[in-house]
Amino acid sequence: MLTPTSSARAIRRVLASLALLATALLVLAPGSAYAADGDDEAGVSLRPAEPSGAFDGRTNFRYAVDPGQTVQDYAAVVNTGSEPQDFTIIGTDAFNDENGDFALLPTDDAPELVGRWISFENGENRITVTLQPGEGRLIPFTLALPADATPGDHVGGIVASVFTAQGQVQVDRRVAIRLYARVSGDLQPALTINSLNASYNGDWWNLLSGTVTVEYTVTNPGNVALAANVEGGVKTWFGIPVAKQTSSAIKEILPGNSASYAFELPRIAQLLYLNPYVSIVPFVDSDDVSSYVPAAPTSRDTALFVAPWLVLIGLAVAGLVVALVLRRRRRENARAIEWMEQTEKRVREEALAAPEGMREKETSRGA
Repeated sequence: MLTPTSSARAIRRVLASLALLATALLVLAPGSAYAADGDDEAGVSLRPAEPSGAFDGRTNFRYAVDPGQTVQDYAAVVNTGSEPQDFTIIGTDAFNDENGDFALLPTDDAPELVGRWISFENGENRITVTLQPGEGRLIPFTLALPADATPGDHVGGIVASVFTAQGQVQVDRRVAIRLYARVSGDLQPALTINSLNASYNGDWWNLLSGTVTVEYTVTNPGNVALAANVEGGVKTWFGIPVAKQTSSAIKEILPGNSASYAFELPRIAQLLYLNPYVSIVPFVDSDDVSSYVPAAPTSRDTALFVAPWLVLIGLAVAGLVVALVLRRRRRENARAIEWMEQTEKRVREEALAAPEGMREKETSRGA
């Protein structure tokens, strides 16, 4: 059993075994909590726990709460390293980083959202404990919602931080457990694609092997944390499909956050008009079915004009040849007409210049 003051050797052995089990569970359930390496001087494990200190199988802290409600819960931290260490346990806020990944505020930053609602035994939103190698500590904490807490998901985390020296640099090694507090009220689950750009890259002489790159940004304007299944592709004239991306998923985007993504579609022909598109189907990424809420799918497309240069050059050359042939024919026709006109003129002039007797003789012969 874990207690705030347990230091007996037998208990430390049990805790060390549980820490190794926790690390193994992290491999089986990635993303549930983060664990620093346990084979060096500074190692730490952090898991949700029951009041007795036993691990209860949860992968995160998830609560359905009302404004003004208070929740009591527990985390178990274990020193899995080989040296005594001071661990700072923190309640903090979450956000999506530039890659769209789930992230938590730096250790020294003060939370402004759900992290402010978390307090430990000392009444603060952070507490420091010293643990011997293999020793564990049960960390009670309270989540106290203000009376004016807004509806929807408020997302943060419980963090265990330990600073270690690497040369002359202090490195902050952290493990964390996600914390979701869904406040009752009007839930507005929504994701939007607020920008979409496409480009075409290929050899001008190869009509069939270009690549379309699609870049898009997804924003969560609602109040529910949502992941999404994504389908992207390219269509052309009359909606005829040209290529389709294998369905994939984007990670959870927290309320008020955005994330940018990109994908490539190879072997796209130069069809002059291309219509790249992205469709997303949002969902709540949780094992707790009670947290599921329906969210409307959305899509966005754009127009991309890709000149088939080889065809255009061929048409240009053919047009030039036709133009030259027609020009030559016009010149030859003009020369023929000119020759005929000159011949007729010469005949007339010669007829007029002949002596009168010859003209009469010619006339009589004609008679």
